[in-house]
Amino acid sequence: MSLEEYKKKRDFSKTKEPVGEVKKGNGKIYVVQKHYASHIHWDLRLEREGVLKSWAVPKEPPIKKGTKRLVITTEDHPIEYSSFEGEIPEGEYGAGKVEIWDSGVYEEEKWSDKEIIVNIKGKRLNGRYCLIRFPKVENGWLFFRCD
Repeated sequence: MSLEEYKKKRDFSKTKEPVGEVKKGNGKIYVVQKHYASHIHWDLRLEREGVLKSWAVPKEPPIKKGTKRLVITTEDHPIEYSSFEGEIPEGEYGAGKVEIWDSGVYEEEKWSDKEIIVNIKGKRLNGRYCLIRFPKVENGWLFFRCD
C-alpha cells in the first residue's frame, strides 16, 4: 500500500497532520475520528497492511444493531494518524477540527473486496461489525453491527 494520495492532498508545512510512512504495526488499531470539516462526518480507520484503511461516515457510526450507515472509502492514512487530534488549517484539504470519537483494537474475521467482518473492541463501538460493498454508490459500503 502507498500513502501517495494522502501526501499529495496535504501541505505538511501548513498542517500538523502526521506525514507517516507505511509500516507494519503489531496491533490492529481501530479509531473513529469526528471531523468538523465543511460537513461534519466521522472517519472510520482500521489498521491493515501498514496503513489505516479509511472510510468517511456521513452520520454517527452505528452503535445499536439494526442501524446501517453508508460509508465511502477514502485514501489510506498513516498509522500515526490514529492519535491525531487538532485543527486542519483553513485552505487545506479537510480543513476543520478533528477529534477522536472512539478508539481501541479490532480482530479481523474476514477481509475481501466485497465484505469485511471485524470484531471491534472500542469504548463506544463494541462487537461484530460488517462492511459490505454497496455497488450502487461509487466506493460505497454499508457499515453495521452484525452480531
